[in-house]
Amino acid sequence: MPQSWTESMIQVKGPEEIYGELFALVQKRRVFRDSKTFVDAVPRRDVATILAEFAALHTRSNDQIRLFVEQNFELPTSYDDVSASKILPLDERLEQLWGSLSRGADHVVPDSSLIELPRPYIVPGGRFREVYYWDSYFTMLGLAESRRFDMIEDMVENFAYLIDHIGFIPNGTRSYFCSRSQPPFFVLMVELLAEVRGDTSIVYRYLPQLQREYAFWMAGADTLSADGSASRRVVRIGDGFLNRYWDDSDTPRAESYAEDLEHAAKSGRDSREYYRNIRAACESGWDFSSRWLQEPGRLESIVTTTVLPLDLNAMLYRLESCLAEVSADEVRAKQYRDAAAFRKEQLQGRFFDRGKGFFFDLRLDDLQPTATWSLAAAYPLYLGIATEAQAAQVVAAIQSRFLAAGGWLTTLTRSGQQWDRPNGWAPLQWIVYRGFCDYGFDTEARAGAGRWVANNIRVYESTGRLFEKYDLERVEALASGGEYSVQDGFGWTNGVLLKLMHELGDSYQG
Repeated sequence: MPQSWTESMIQVKGPEEIYGELFALVQKRRVFRDSKTFVDAVPRRDVATILAEFAALHTRSNDQIRLFVEQNFELPTSYDDVSASKILPLDERLEQLWGSLSRGADHVVPDSSLIELPRPYIVPGGRFREVYYWDSYFTMLGLAESRRFDMIEDMVENFAYLIDHIGFIPNGTRSYFCSRSQPPFFVLMVELLAEVRGDTSIVYRYLPQLQREYAFWMAGADTLSADGSASRRVVRIGDGFLNRYWDDSDTPRAESYAEDLEHAAKSGRDSREYYRNIRAACESGWDFSSRWLQEPGRLESIVTTTVLPLDLNAMLYRLESCLAEVSADEVRAKQYRDAAAFRKEQLQGRFFDRGKGFFFDLRLDDLQPTATWSLAAAYPLYLGIATEAQAAQVVAAIQSRFLAAGGWLTTLTRSGQQWDRPNGWAPLQWIVYRGFCDYGFDTEARAGAGRWVANNIRVYESTGRLFEKYDLERVEALASGGEYSVQDGFGWTNGVLLKLMHELGDSYQG
C-alpha cells in the first residue's frame, strides 16, 4: 500500500461549529427556503461581534432572525444569470455559459464556508456556487471541445492543491463537505489534461497526488484481518480489498440540517447511523437513489455503507492501474498491479450476475448482488473491465430495459429520488455511450446518445436553459425528485452535450 493517508493540514470548521446557536435556529426553523443559503453566507464583520449581538436579542421570531442574518451576512445568489434574455443558437449559448460559470482564484473571507482555490474554475450553476469533484470531469470534456485547455489545467491544479492541503478532494469546496469525497475521477482528469496537451509526462507530474488520493480511499486497510471486516471506506475480501462510500462524520449535514433531523426522527433508527448513511450517499454522487435504500420509497431506509458499489470499485481499479504503470518504485508498482488484478477479478466475478447478464452492486453482509438495476453497470465497459461476453449482455439489457424517449434511464425503480427513473443525467449518458463504443457497439451507443442530445436541444429550444438532469419519459416536463428544484446552468450537461454533439455529428435522433 502507498504512504498512509493523514488528516487535513487545513483545519476546516463547519458553519455549525462557527455559528453555534445562530446556525441551529436558522436551520431548524427553515428561516430560508433552501437550507444551503445560510451555510454559504459570508459574514460582513467579525463573527464574535455578530454572535454577541445575536445572544443579546430578546425576541427571536423567524422574521427577526432573518432580518438579523440579512444585516450581518452577505447572502449567496444563485447564478441565474446563466439564463439568457433571448434564446441564442445552442453552440453560441454553450460557449457563453463557460464565461457565466467561470470564477477566478478565490479570496475567501474568514469564517465563510468557501475553501480558497488558487486557480480559476467552473461551477455547475444554480445553487451550486462552488466546485464539485466528479461534476468537474464531465465539465472538462466540454472545455476540451471548446479548446479551453488552460481552464482544464487550472482545475486539475486546484484539485491537486486540495489533495496537498486537505489530504483528499472533498465533495465540494465548502468546509461542510470536508468529511467526504466523491467518485475518484482525478485520474481521468489528469489523463485528459495529458491528452489535450499532448504530453504524457503530465501523468507523472501528478503521481504524488494520485498516490495520496488512493491512500485516502484505502485508509484503514492495514487494520483489517478478518474476511468481510470494514474500516471507513475499505473492506477486506479474502486476501484483497474492495471499497464502499463513507463519511467521517455522523451528524446532520450542515447544508440539509432540518431535513436530516426530520428524516432521522422518522427512521426509528439510531440517528448517528442514519446521518452516516445519508452522508455516504452524498459521497457517491448519487444523492439519492434506490441503490442505497432498503425500501425504495423511503429515504429513511438508507443503508449506503452496507453496499459495495460497482462504480466506485471500477474507478479505483482505474486508479490502481494508472499507479502501477507510472510508479518508478517496482515494489510499489507490483502492489498496485496486484490490487488492480484482484479488484478486476472481483468485478468480473462477484459483481456480475450470470443469470441476469448484468453487473450489480454487492451487499456487504453476504457479498451477493443487490436487486437494483442501474446504469452503474456501464462502468466496467467504460473502464475496460468487462469481458466481451459480459459487455454484449450488458448492452442488450441496457438497450431493452433502460432506453427511453430521451436517453438512458438511471435506474428502473420509481422511488421519487432524483437518481432513479424517470430521470437521466449527463455523466451516465457519456459513460454508457463511451463504454458501448469501446466494445464495438457503436449503433447502440449512437441510438441512446442521439436521443439524449435531441432531448437536450428540444428542452433548450423551449426554455432557453440547460438543466442538471432530465425527465427521459415525459420529455416535455422538467425533471423532479431530490431535496431541491431542478437547477440550470449546467456544467456537466454542457460538457457532455458538447462532446456528444461532436461525436455524433448531425445524427441526433439515433
